[in-house]
Amino acid sequence: MSKVFRINTRTRMVTEEAFKDEYRLLGNRGLTAKFLLDEVDPLCDPLGPDNKLVLCTSVFAGTGLSTSYRVSFGAKSPLTGGIKESNVGGGLGYYLSQHGIRMMIFEDKPEDDRWHYVRVRADGNVELLPADDLRGLNNYALVEKLQEKHGKECGVATLGIAGERQYNVASIMVADHFTGKPTRAAGRGGLGAVMGSKQIKAIVVEKAAHRAGVVFADKERFETARKKFKNTVLSKDAVKGLSEGGTHGIMDMTAALNIMPVKNFSGEMVDQERFKAVSVDGFKAKIDENGGKTGQPCQPGCLVRCANIYNDSDGNFLTGGLEYETTVMFGPNIDVYDMDFLAKVDRMLDDLGIDTIEMGNAVAMCMEGGKIAWGDQEAVLALLREVEQGTEFGKTLAQGTEHVGKYLGVKRIPTVKKQSIPAYDPRTMKGQGVTYCLSAMGADHTTGNTVEAQGVDHADPAGKVELAAAIQTGTAVADNIGCIFCIPHGLEPDLLPELYAGLLGGDWNMDKVLGLGIQTLLWEKEFNRKAGFTAADNMLPEFLRVEKTVTGHVFNITPEELAKVEMF
Repeated sequence: MSKVFRINTRTRMVTEEAFKDEYRLLGNRGLTAKFLLDEVDPLCDPLGPDNKLVLCTSVFAGTGLSTSYRVSFGAKSPLTGGIKESNVGGGLGYYLSQHGIRMMIFEDKPEDDRWHYVRVRADGNVELLPADDLRGLNNYALVEKLQEKHGKECGVATLGIAGERQYNVASIMVADHFTGKPTRAAGRGGLGAVMGSKQIKAIVVEKAAHRAGVVFADKERFETARKKFKNTVLSKDAVKGLSEGGTHGIMDMTAALNIMPVKNFSGEMVDQERFKAVSVDGFKAKIDENGGKTGQPCQPGCLVRCANIYNDSDGNFLTGGLEYETTVMFGPNIDVYDMDFLAKVDRMLDDLGIDTIEMGNAVAMCMEGGKIAWGDQEAVLALLREVEQGTEFGKTLAQGTEHVGKYLGVKRIPTVKKQSIPAYDPRTMKGQGVTYCLSAMGADHTTGNTVEAQGVDHADPAGKVELAAAIQTGTAVADNIGCIFCIPHGLEPDLLPELYAGLLGGDWNMDKVLGLGIQTLLWEKEFNRKAGFTAADNMLPEFLRVEKTVTGHVFNITPEELAKVEMF
C-alpha cells in the first residue's frame, strides 16, 4: 500500500489521501518532478505559501533492492528560482517504507511564529507536535534530543539554525541509519529554507509496529532479478573503489588531470607536495590514525558502502560521510590542505545544516575578493561563526556564492542558474560542463557526473554533449530508484526491466526504463521554462569560457552544440 500524507502548515491539518495511479511508475526524483509540475506555480515565491515541499520515496522502497531507501526532497528553490530535487541516504527512507509511505507534502505557511515537527507513530498515524522548545538547536543536539524521546530506532530529518533562518544555503540533514548522526545531507538548492518557511523543525518516523507489505506482480521474477543485480553491482571495480575509499577515491585522478579546482577555479595545478595530505592515501592514513572506518553503509542493504567515520585525534566521532566535494571546495579550492580541518568544517556545517559546496565557494569569493587571505584556516572558521551568529556579513554569506561574489565585487563567480559549481572544473572535464549548463538544477554534478566514463579524454570537447545527455538520462533513471553510485551499474537489458516487471507487472524493456529518465528531465525543464528560464541560462560564466587553465583549456562547447540534444 502506498500512503500519501498532506500536511497544511497553516491549519496544522494532516490528511491521508490516495497515491495517484499516474504516479505508480515513479519514485524519488521523477515523482518529485511530476508532483511539483502538477501542484506548484513555477512563478511562486519559494519561501511563500504557494510553494510546497515534497518528500518522496523510491518506487522500490521496501523491496530489498539495494539503495532503494534513499528519499528525495523537492520544491521550488530559493537559491536558483527553479525546480530543485535533492536526494539523500540515511535511515529515513527505511522507516518510511515500513509504514508504506510514498509521499509527504508540506503546503501553505504558518501565520504565527509557532514551530512543529512531524511524528509518524509506530501505529502509522501521523501527527504534528509542538517544537518551540527545539528552536535554536543545531542538528547534532536536535537529533540526540529526538532520539531520547522517540528511541534510537527511528528515521530522522532535521533543520539546524540555517534552515530556521531560511538561508539560501540551508540543507535538510538526515541521520545515518547506523551511527544515528546527522551526516547525510539533502544539501543543494536551499531546500532547508523551504522547510524552515513551513516552520517544520524535524520529521521523525518511528519503527513500525506492523510493517507494510509490498505487493509484487511476480515476486519470484523480482527476486531472481534482484539477486542478479546484486552480483552484477558487486563485480564492478568502481563499486569496490567506492567501498574502499568513498567518493574521496577520485582525488588523485582529478588532481592529476587538472580537473580539481584550485583557488576559485584559477586553472592552476594543485601543489603536489601539499596535496599529499588530502590525497587518497592521506585521507586513509588519517582515518586509520584516529581509529575511523571506511566502507560504511548509510542505509540497510547498501552494496556500495561509500560512507566513512572520521574521528578526532582522541578517537571520538567527528563526522561521517566526508565527501570528495566537501574536501575539495574547502581544500584546494581555498588553498587548504589539512584533513583534520576539513573534517572539522564538515562537522560544523552538518550541525548548522549548510550545503558544503555552496559555502565552500562562498568562502572562495571572500578570498578572491580580498576579504580574507587564501588558505587562512582561522579566518575561514571566523566566517563560519559569523554565519552561525547571524552577523550582517554572515547573513550575506548565507545567501550563496553568487550573492557574496557580487557583494564583494568579484568578477570570477563560478555559478550556473545561481548555484555554485562543484569540484570538477568544466574546462578540463567538458562533459561535466555540459551537465552544469543543461541541468534544470543549475551547476549540479549529481544530475549527470561524467567522471567515471571509461576511455574518455575529459578535456576534449568531441562527443561530450552526447555523453552528458546519456549520463543525465541514466542518472535520472537511477534517481527514481536509489543511489547513483549503485543503480547505474545495473543499467543492463536483463536487469532493470526485470525488476520493474517483477514489481509492477506489464511489459518492460530498456527503452521504457530509460523513458522514465527522459520524462523526468523533461518535467524538470518544463517547470523551469514556466518559471522564466531560457536558453540564455544554460551557460557557464564567461571566465570559464575565456580564461585558460595551466594546461591550456577553456570550456569551448558552444550554445549551438548544446542545442543539438533535442530533449534539452
